[in-house]
Amino acid sequence: MQLTDLTAVQLLDGYRKGEFNPVDATGEALERARSIQPEVNAFVRLTEEDALARARESEARWRRGEPEGLLDGVPVTVKDILLQRGLPTLRGSKTIPEQGSWEEDAPSVARLREHGAVFIGKTTTPEFGWKAVTDSPLSGVTRNPHDPSRTAGGSSGGSAAAVALGAGPLSLGTDGGGSVRIPASFCGIFGLKPTYGRVPLYPASAFGTLAHVGPMSRDAADAALMMDVIGGADARDWSALPPAPESYVAGLEGGVRGLRVAYSPSLGGQVAVHPAVASVVRRAVAGLADLGAYVEETDPDFSDPLEAFHTLWFSGAARVTQRLSAHKRQLLDPGLREVCVLGGRLSALDYLAAVDVRMDLGRRMGRFHESYDLLVTPTLPLTAFEAGVEVPPGSGLRRWTGWTPFTYPFNLTQQPAATVPVGTDADGLPVGLQIIAARHHDALVLRTAHTLYEAGVATTPPAPATRA
Repeated sequence: MQLTDLTAVQLLDGYRKGEFNPVDATGEALERARSIQPEVNAFVRLTEEDALARARESEARWRRGEPEGLLDGVPVTVKDILLQRGLPTLRGSKTIPEQGSWEEDAPSVARLREHGAVFIGKTTTPEFGWKAVTDSPLSGVTRNPHDPSRTAGGSSGGSAAAVALGAGPLSLGTDGGGSVRIPASFCGIFGLKPTYGRVPLYPASAFGTLAHVGPMSRDAADAALMMDVIGGADARDWSALPPAPESYVAGLEGGVRGLRVAYSPSLGGQVAVHPAVASVVRRAVAGLADLGAYVEETDPDFSDPLEAFHTLWFSGAARVTQRLSAHKRQLLDPGLREVCVLGGRLSALDYLAAVDVRMDLGRRMGRFHESYDLLVTPTLPLTAFEAGVEVPPGSGLRRWTGWTPFTYPFNLTQQPAATVPVGTDADGLPVGLQIIAARHHDALVLRTAHTLYEAGVATTPPAPATRA
């Protein structure tokens, strides 16, 4: 048995029984991270000395029978968008100097630290997390664990690749338009975008209330455990929700029998879905019905909110780079420079018009969930394409939003949405099913996903164990 193949729940059970310890698990996770890095490029830095020191402290606590928290001794990784004390957070950009004190943890990182998690490294991101693939001028291209010629997706691509290949069972990602769900789907793991505010965020994102922090893991049970930790209060986020009323782990059982599920294969014909993806997702939806859910093929009542999303997203990009000198602007990803120019031309009235579209979309989805407990869709209309490009070659698309129409609408509405791996295409590339619930019903999303894992409908496809 390799410890890198175990989930966080399984690692903790092994610690409890004395079958292995956090030093063993951390050492193997670090070894795996080193072995995958040359080809997959999941990390911007590994923190081996600190990780092993924390693991030894955790081992001593477990030996005394006094674990520090819910994740004591579990190896975790953090997307290099989120602050981690003692390390530079460069956000994939050559415009941020490494020098500085770097004395703060982001709220989610602080909660992991309080619960004894072992940080093994920071993971790659596109510059400022601006697009749905992971490459940047600073750290290069991150590749898919199932085929290194393909993209890992983004913007939490390094986190997805690390989890898929066993370099820690848990990772913190961020999601402003699908950035947890997109790479999780491409890499064949679980990813959750919680209800906005459920996981506190600081510093506030330049992309405003589109940006969520969420868990990336091997399965839904691990994500629920992580949510029990990172959902803790933090006074630095004025928009954070109060703590969840009960444990997400405690809410995993109960199944899906009797749930009213709307299955939308193409958002009312608005999305052209690759036949292999459509087939795999339809089979998974049939499995959901076999488990007792009432499934109806129907579509939510909205048209593609792309223009409104672009207004909010591009203006956020312009804001994050607003104070850069002309010299530093030349260091930016060329695509990011383009959207910053577009965002800089938008007016306050343009922004408020986009907010109006967003509020109407939220109203429509609120009414939709009066009739349906869940909406399920493909996570993406395609599987992973060539690495190092923003859009699939030959697609005629201009921006990443052209191939992510199932994800960004639910950042506008702030709903909880998760992706679960439900199969592969003929090339062995993972396919994801997206599960969406009304705002604040994160526990229902996690319970449904867990039920699919327990039934074998959802399963993480094996990726090559090591990379030379």
